[in-house]
Amino acid sequence: MNLFRSEEHVRNWSGFKSGTEEGIVKLSALARLFSVDTFTRRLDPDYVSRLQEYRVARNAAWGEIMRMSPFWTPKAP
Repeated sequence: MNLFRSEEHVRNWSGFKSGTEEGIVKLSALARLFSVDTFTRRLDPDYVSRLQEYRVARNAAWGEIMRMSPFWTPKAP
């Protein structure tokens, strides 16, 4: 994962590939995704029994990222 200050810096990066602009995601969206209980409650003793509940929040956060860009929508095999 690479973090950049702006989209301009992404485009100036030597590893940037034209056509991947759709994959640029704001850090705030990633922070929301990785701050849901699926990730923050992993050391709780009841984590496994509550995993299904945690996945609901994770899926909502992931859905937000997929709505931002079709790049992140899974492709059918």
